[in-house]
Amino acid sequence: MRPPLFPFSALVGLDDLTLALRLAAIDRRLSVLIRGDRGAGKSTAARGLVDLLAQGAPFVNLPIGATEDRLLGGLDIERALKGEPALKPGLLSDAHGGVLYIDEVNLLADHLADALLDTVASGLHVVEREGFSVTHETDFVLVGSMNPEEGALRPQLLDRFAFAVDVSAPMEPRLRSEVIARRLEYDRDPVSFAGVWSAQQARLADELNQARGRSLDVTLTRPLLEMISARIAERGVRSLRADLAVVRGSRALAALEGKTSVEEAHVEAVIRLALAHRTSRRSQSPPPESASGHERDKDVAENPSPHDDVERVFASSQQQVPRLVVQKTAETPGGAAGGELARRGVAVASRRTAAPKELDARASLRQAVSRGAEQVTVDDLHERVRAPRRGTRYVFVVDSSGSHAVRERMRAVKGIVSGVLEHADGRHDEVVLIVCRGASAQVLLEPTPIVDDARRAIEYLPTGGRTPLAHGIELAATYINDAAVVIVVTDGHANVPSRTDDPWADAVAAAKAIRCPSLVIDSEDVVNATGKPRELADAMGGVWTRLGDLGDQSLLHLAATSRAVPSHTWA
Repeated sequence: MRPPLFPFSALVGLDDLTLALRLAAIDRRLSVLIRGDRGAGKSTAARGLVDLLAQGAPFVNLPIGATEDRLLGGLDIERALKGEPALKPGLLSDAHGGVLYIDEVNLLADHLADALLDTVASGLHVVEREGFSVTHETDFVLVGSMNPEEGALRPQLLDRFAFAVDVSAPMEPRLRSEVIARRLEYDRDPVSFAGVWSAQQARLADELNQARGRSLDVTLTRPLLEMISARIAERGVRSLRADLAVVRGSRALAALEGKTSVEEAHVEAVIRLALAHRTSRRSQSPPPESASGHERDKDVAENPSPHDDVERVFASSQQQVPRLVVQKTAETPGGAAGGELARRGVAVASRRTAAPKELDARASLRQAVSRGAEQVTVDDLHERVRAPRRGTRYVFVVDSSGSHAVRERMRAVKGIVSGVLEHADGRHDEVVLIVCRGASAQVLLEPTPIVDDARRAIEYLPTGGRTPLAHGIELAATYINDAAVVIVVTDGHANVPSRTDDPWADAVAAAKAIRCPSLVIDSEDVVNATGKPRELADAMGGVWTRLGDLGDQSLLHLAATSRAVPSHTWA
C-alpha cells in the first residue's frame, strides 16, 4: 500500500505556486509551468494537487522518453494479434479528470510536445491509427516543471502555459527550518502526518469544488478588461493567451473568494503569474540615450583610456563572419536520410522487434504480406525508431572590460558575436551570454532560444572596468552540457583573480576545466601582442583565431572532445 502524498495544505514558502495550482484546479485551462532548482518542492506540490480534485482523480506522470503511441494511444498489439484490432488509450486519456505532470518538460521531444499542445487547447483528443478513430475527453490540469539550467523551453510551448512560477528553497532561516521540520514529520509517519492535515485538506478541496461550480458566473467589467489589455500591451507581450490567462485566473480567484465579480486586486494577484514567462529583454525598451551610437562613439573616442572604470556603450559594426555549421558525429538510424528526418524530429527508421514500444503497423503488415501470411504474428512486429534533434548551446564569454573600451575594437566584438548569432538562430539552439567586466563576471542572459534577446543584450552592453576573465570562464563551465560550444572573445588582459593571487593563472586553470568544443577569438592589438588568448585556447583544447582575420577565414574546425559531442566547422 502506498503511503499518502505530502498534503498540499502543508506546503510552506510556496505561496505563488500554491495559488497558481489552486486556480488551475478551478479552471483546468490554466496550465502551470514550475521553474526552479531540484529539491525546491516542484513535484511535491504537483502531486499534492491531485488530492484536492475529485475522489480518485488520476495523477499521470508523462515520462520524457514516452513514445507517441504511449502518449496519444495506438493499436492494441495483443488484440491485434488475436485478430481483434482495436485502439488502446494513451496517457492523455488516462489523465482525464486529474493531473498530467511533465517533469523536465523542456526536454520533451518536439513531436510529443506538439501533439500535447493541440490536445490541451481543444479539451478533446482524437486517436486515428490504421483506419480506426476514437475521441477521448482530455479535461485535466497540465503541470510542467523544469530546471532552467538544463535548457530552455521552446517559445511555442512556453506560451501555451497560462502561468509560470519560479521557485527556490527559502533563504529565511525560520521558514527554511519549518520546511525541513514538516518533511521530517512526514517521513517518520506519513499516515499520521496526513491525518493531522486532513481537516485542512478537506476544507480546501471543498472550497475549490465550490469555486469551480461558480467561476463561470463571475463577471468582469469592460473597464477592467481594458485595464488588463493595457497592462499586458505595456510589457510588449503580443500573445493574446496572456490576456486570456489573466481573465480566467482573475475569475477563478474571485470565485475562490466567494465574489461575484472580478476586482482590481484579483487582477494584480494573477497578472504576474501570466507575465513571468512572457516578458523578456526584447519586450522592454532600451536604455534612454541622449545621442545615437555613432555620436556617442565620437564623443568618447578622442582620448580613450583603455584601463579606466568609465562605462561606455559602443554601437556594433557590421562584420563579415564565417557560417557556423554544426555536424553531428553520432550515427542516427536510417543513414543520411535518417539524419535529415532526425533534424525534423520525426520517425527515422523502423526495426523488427517482438516487443515494440511504438508499433509501426505499416511495416509490420508489410512483413506479414512478404511471407504470404494472412495474419500478423509476433515475428512480424516492427517498432518506430525516433531520433529527435538536440540543438547546440552556444555559451559566449565576452570580455567587456576597460581594455576593450576602444571604439572600433568593441564595435567589432559586438559585430562578430551578432554575426555568429545570426547563423546560430535555429529552433533548437540556445544562447548563454556571460560578460567579464568589473569585480566579477555576470550572466547577462540565461539559456534561451530567443536569439533576439542575445542580440539586444550585446547591443547595449557597456564596457569599462577590470577583467574578471577567470570568473567568466568558471561561470561558462556551469552551463556546459553534451551539446555545448564555448566561444570566448578576449584580449587576454585578465587582472581580477578568482582563486589565487594570479589572475592569469586562474584564467588558464578555468580554461583547462572546459570539456567541450571551444573557440577563442583574439581581440588583442597585433602590436605588442602578448599571445595570451592563444595560450587560453590551448588550455581549453580549442581553436584560436584573431578578431581581425575572422572575416577572411574560409574554414575553421572546432574539434570535439572524446565524449559524444558534436563537431563544428566554420564554412
